[in-house]
Parts: sequence; structure tokens; C-alpha cells
Amino acid sequence: MEALLHPNVEYLFPVESALLEGSDSPKKDNRKFTEAKERYDTLLEQKKANPYFTPCMDRSMGILTEQVIQLQQKASFMPREGSRKVFIISQADRLHPSAANKLLKLLEEPPPHILFILVSSRPESLLPTIRSRCQEIIFQRIPERELRSWMEEQRTDIAPDERESIVKASRGSLRRAWELMLNRMEPGFEPAEKAIRTKALDYLRSILMAGHFHKAILSAEEQTKNLSRQELILFISSILLFLQDAMHRSINPAFANLNNPDIADAVDRFARNFPNPDLMAISTLAEESIRSLERNAGSLLVMAAFTSQLRPLIKKNQENQGKN
Repeated sequence: MEALLHPNVEYLFPVESALLEGSDSPKKDNRKFTEAKERYDTLLEQKKANPYFTPCMDRSMGILTEQVIQLQQKASFMPREGSRKVFIISQADRLHPSAANKLLKLLEEPPPHILFILVSSRPESLLPTIRSRCQEIIFQRIPERELRSWMEEQRTDIAPDERESIVKASRGSLRRAWELMLNRMEPGFEPAEKAIRTKALDYLRSILMAGHFHKAILSAEEQTKNLSRQELILFISSILLFLQDAMHRSINPAFANLNNPDIADAVDRFARNFPNPDLMAISTLAEESIRSLERNAGSLLVMAAFTSQLRPLIKKNQENQGKN
């Protein structure tokens, strides 16, 4: 199962249509299929290396009808061994409408030897008729204490201060924690969290300085050119963690369990100057931006939208108080 080779387990995720036409199809360019297959195989290798990784092909239009038809065909066969076959449908909210309707017919009268597992971070996007036929199991973020304990078991070679940095940066996500741990196995690796945090705080300053908003846009553009998609996610997460610290200090100046204890002075200055940011709206904006990056949305577009919406949310309550 770890190698995605178990005969009774099928793993389905959004792929490119070129991959479904087959290499021997007279209607298509074999080169197109070969390139798509290479991208697909690369994603599977990443999934094998990181069980928490969510694969998705850049040029995919979602889970397509052809994929569900193949699933129907496979579901008609009994398992080779054991009593069940398991179909794991990743990012089920990305089912193409026609694919969703075909899957619905299968869910209405499922073969007794099949177990369907639909995985989604946005279950509200699924057809209500599909959701009504599923047993919903909600997974919350991992508490820091449990994440810390899990990391100690997985990687005894990581120093406590580095481990704490990963715990904070991953924000309860096992997938992100796994990626940060894997990076530390690369030869000559240097932790990027603090360097990216410095870039993020410089960017935050340019957003909030009067008359310097254009610098923030330029900074956002620079980050998309120089940082990978995962580093951009860490960049946005760094801002969110810093603002959470500022909110805690604004409520309780003696609050000690900071995400960024090494820059407590900067946190306190920010808390004094911006005491009432709309943290709920900022958290929502950050999570939506991260989700867009994870789904391969255009990095520049995501960062431009994040930049334009962040400043008023930080200064909103301050500006309202000034008017009063």
C-alpha cells in the first residue's frame, strides 16, 4: 500500500486528459501522452515519499468522466484476495459534473465488496446527493503536542530548536511537517524558515507603510519569481503566525507561548501599532491563498490578491477607531 501497488487499493486523483486517451490512440500525439505520463509518475513518487502529499497535475481539469468509467469497470471485479477493494478518491470536490453524476449512480447501489473513501478539504463543494450517501469523518489539525511527539519518533536526528521551528511552521499539518523534515535530509541543507520569515516581515512592513504599497506589489512579484510554491506557502504561513503572536500580545502582554519567541520585540511593537487586526478574516484569506497555491493556481495572481486584501484587514479596526 505504501508503494501504491496493492491490488485491492485504487488511488484516484485529478489527472490530465492526455493521460486517459492511451499511448496507442490514433487521435493523439504520443509525445503528449509520454510527457503527461512522466509528470504523473513524478507525482506518484512524491506520494510514495510523503504519504501526506496531495498529488494534482498542473493541467488537470479535475477528476474526469473517463476516470470514473474506469473505476466502474474495476469495481465490477471481485478482489483477488481478502473481502474488500478500497477506492480512495483524492480531492473529491474536483469531480467534473458528469463524473460526479456517474459516481453518484455507483454510490447509490455500491457493490458489497467495495469501500469508497472520498477525501476533500472542501466537502461543501461536493454534490449534496453524494455527501448524503457518505459517512462524514472530519480530521482536525494536529495539536502541537502530538505533532512534536510524532516528529520525535520520526526523526531523532533533528535538534529540539529545529523541531520546534517545524512544529510552528507546519501549523498542524502532517504533510507540511513531513516536507520540512524531508528537506533536512538533503545534502548541504540550511533551514529556510527564518530566511523566509525575514522576507515575509519585510513584505509586511512595505504593505503597512503609507505610500509604499507599490513596493509590496513589487515584493510579491519578486517572491513568486524566487520562491518555490512550497516556499510561498511557508511565506504566507509566516505572516499568519506573526499576526497570531501580535494578537496574543495585544490581549495579554505577558503571553509567553509565541510562535516567534526570538523576535518578541518586533511582535510587541506591531501589537502596539496595530492592536486590533481582523485576524479571523486574515486567517481565512491566508488559508484560501495557501489552498490556491496547493491546487497549482497562478502564484503571481494569488500573491497579488493576497497583497491587495491584507492591508485593509490589518488596519480595518484601527481606521474605524480613528473615524470614531
